[in-house]
Amino acid sequence: MSALLCTIVRQPSRSKSLHQSSKAINRFVKLFSSSVPRHKGLVLGVYEPNSEEGEFLLTPAAQKFNEHVSGKLKRVLKGTAGKKLKCGSSRVLFGLEETDFTSVAVVNLGKQDVDFDEDEQVYQGKENVRTAVAGALRLLRDAGETEVEVETCGDAQAAAEASFLSLHSFDEFRAEKDRTPSVKVTLFSEEIEQGSQVVEKWAKGEILAAGQNFARYLMESPANKMTPTIFSEKVGENLSQLPNCKVYIRDQSWARSMNMGSFLSVAKGSEEEPKFLEIDYEGGKSDEAPVIFVGKGVTFDSGGISIKPSANMDNMRADMGGAACVAGSLQAAARLGLPINIKALIPLCENMPSGKANKPGDVVTAMNGKTIQVDNTDAEGRLILADALCYAETFHPKLILDVATLTGAVMVALGAGVTGTYTKSEPIWNTIHTAGMITGDRMWRMPLLKYYTKQVTKADLADVDNVGKKRGEAGSCTAAAFLQEFVSTKEWIHLDIAGVMINIDDVPYLGKGMSGRPTRTLVQFLELLSKQ
Repeated sequence: MSALLCTIVRQPSRSKSLHQSSKAINRFVKLFSSSVPRHKGLVLGVYEPNSEEGEFLLTPAAQKFNEHVSGKLKRVLKGTAGKKLKCGSSRVLFGLEETDFTSVAVVNLGKQDVDFDEDEQVYQGKENVRTAVAGALRLLRDAGETEVEVETCGDAQAAAEASFLSLHSFDEFRAEKDRTPSVKVTLFSEEIEQGSQVVEKWAKGEILAAGQNFARYLMESPANKMTPTIFSEKVGENLSQLPNCKVYIRDQSWARSMNMGSFLSVAKGSEEEPKFLEIDYEGGKSDEAPVIFVGKGVTFDSGGISIKPSANMDNMRADMGGAACVAGSLQAAARLGLPINIKALIPLCENMPSGKANKPGDVVTAMNGKTIQVDNTDAEGRLILADALCYAETFHPKLILDVATLTGAVMVALGAGVTGTYTKSEPIWNTIHTAGMITGDRMWRMPLLKYYTKQVTKADLADVDNVGKKRGEAGSCTAAAFLQEFVSTKEWIHLDIAGVMINIDDVPYLGKGMSGRPTRTLVQFLELLSKQ
């Protein structure tokens, strides 16, 4: 049963809805649950006592399991192990009689019925589930379990997100013996039998995690293994198979025909040919204006002639993080069947120093005819986005959202806690702010003032300057002001994700490495838009 169940949940039929998939799962559970033996780990949740002298409160699944093992789970929690069980942490129990599970991880989910935290701007109960489940799964993996069932812990979607995000690893180029052990994760079979709604929420969480993990895979890949051409092919192979998705890979001659001089000026420093990826997802009505996502796709950023320091330059393989998040969010939106039209625009190139590369002081011309003075070739992301934003406007979109690992300045200002967000539209801001509160991947609004616009429109040689006259001041704000010069609609929002590009220990349910943030927030944003 477990193997069949995992196959169905991880790869739902594209021709069926989540509801239809869940009905199929239930049929398989009833057919096979009694005949296939289990030998695996289990994750169960408990809530903190209501008082210092009180007992842990068991979730319904944990309560049922406790009855199955004759109350042993509660007795263990009353002892020393229970007293040391802090919020978000786990205890692994081995050898429980009367059960086929070889180990059981008990996780502390914090206080019961925790909801929105005004101070932290997040639904804390969901974050508690994600953190606790992720920690438990890693413990069971370290204990040698290769299959684990996870109960919902009160939020099936959050539990699934944590399960598949926490176990993701990038081992493609490691020897087999050095790879992180794989773990097959499924929803606790006792809860599957409760009905389709729980299964649908679990499946949705897995789809969201898969989208973010796809972004992480793209970001983590070495730059020589993820060139503009390879990125286009990987994303094309992935998304073109999904319902209502069409992928177009444009070449350099196409970009030249579109007068994308700003984009091509960055690309010319590299031997790798630039690509412009265009993806259509048509989930809404045929006459409905699309939401356009624009993702920065610099597959390696050396800084160009204004070359970066060598320390940590290898991380610049992920300077296409915006493009990766856009691709991951489109994958998830298509698999969820969101009723909305989306167009993704992804300019892809490398930023390299060569005899053909941009030089400080050069002037280039964008698609809309504006001239740009390139005073720093390491401020290249805004140059490729400028043309993509101009192109986006030709589709008369409902709104435009661009996402980019744009500035180190946003990392200094906000760190890894939130994504820097710029928009003049209150409805758009409210929607993405809400999306971030739900996913735990929060947004923070930054200023788009005329003060910053003046910094980039006082160029000596051209209409705009790509870094502004006050070097080193408010770099993320002036970068946003620069981009604003290439959109005429007020229905525009810019996300500067450089601060959230890498996860060290900032998000406990993500491992170290490229984070794929804020993919799940982009999907939640699309879902909220589709309901408006």
